[in-house]
Amino acid sequence: MAKKFGDLIYSQEEAPEQVISKAETHTPKIEAPDKVKAGEPFKVTIKVGPHPNTVQHSIRWIEVYFYEEGRAFNPITLAKITLEPEYAEPDITLTLKLKKSGVLYALEYCNLHGIWEARKEITVE
Repeated sequence: MAKKFGDLIYSQEEAPEQVISKAETHTPKIEAPDKVKAGEPFKVTIKVGPHPNTVQHSIRWIEVYFYEEGRAFNPITLAKITLEPEYAEPDITLTLKLKKSGVLYALEYCNLHGIWEARKEITVE
């Protein structure tokens, strides 16, 4: 039986034994405040690595989503960034404005080691 797509995404907490050694260099690191004011801009930085950046082995994309509390259909796609090996590093900064509290998700894709996820709760006051 085919697996659900979500079962193919690795995280620091959930990865098979054969790939858990890759967690430190593949799990996105989200830098964002724990609390923000409703509707006010704030910065979020997402980094991956240290990680090789060659054509043979590199981070090819980063996607950012937000699960908004109380919203009927989630998540909201916030950004999709495609990275060119050797030219673009997996280190991005976004300016966001949120209306409600929720969870920020970052996904990244390594061409050799698959898709990795990180998440961060953000409270909106």
